Amino acid sequence: MDFLDPNLSAYAERHTTEEPDLLQKLNRDTYANVLIPRMLSGHMQGRILSMFSHMIQPKTILEIGTYTGYSALCMAEGMQADGTLITLDINEELEDRVRKYFVESGFNNNIDFRIGNAMDIIPTIDGPFDLVFIDADKDNYANYFDLVIDKMPSGGILIADNVLWSGKVIDPVQLEKDEETKALDQFNKKVMSDERVENVLFPVRDGLMVIRKK
Repeated sequence: MDFLDPNLSAYAERHTTEEPDLLQKLNRDTYANVLIPRMLSGHMQGRILSMFSHMIQPKTILEIGTYTGYSALCMAEGMQADGTLITLDINEELEDRVRKYFVESGFNNNIDFRIGNAMDIIPTIDGPFDLVFIDADKDNYANYFDLVIDKMPSGGILIADNVLWSGKVIDPVQLEKDEETKALDQFNKKVMSDERVENVLFPVRDGLMVIRKK
């Protein structure tokens, strides 16, 4: 869901650094050949992820929800040269497509791409995670937060996507009947009540919750 007037959104994108050529190619490929292409982070959100990564210069990044690899490649741009990006996804059908783009990007040696259930995999990874991006099954957002927060250093950044859920989080009917909407609202409230963090909810695309561990 776009919260800005489409003309303003277009203006903002025109005044945002362009995607690298490979990401433009991946963007087009996803929209042409993959189901639910709106799951792709896309130009504006991708540049935001890249900007945060450049600012943090993370040694280790954890991404929960790879999809076609677009957001992973955006965050890899700001990662330390000897850093590692661990990205997890449960959908093995996209694996060959994703690995092809990782190889083409030049970041492949720094990317640890794992297929499986993130709830099972995360406890096996020690961390620390300087940057975490959550963009997976909405019912588990709160669980993912619990699994990673103690593995993040002071100053570590966690970003969660889709936290406005097309505006459903302020719709009483959706909050009552839709489990994903309810889970995201509970996640947002959970973050607000956690004294270990400070946070800002950005109304960018479908909502980005940006969390800094104190």
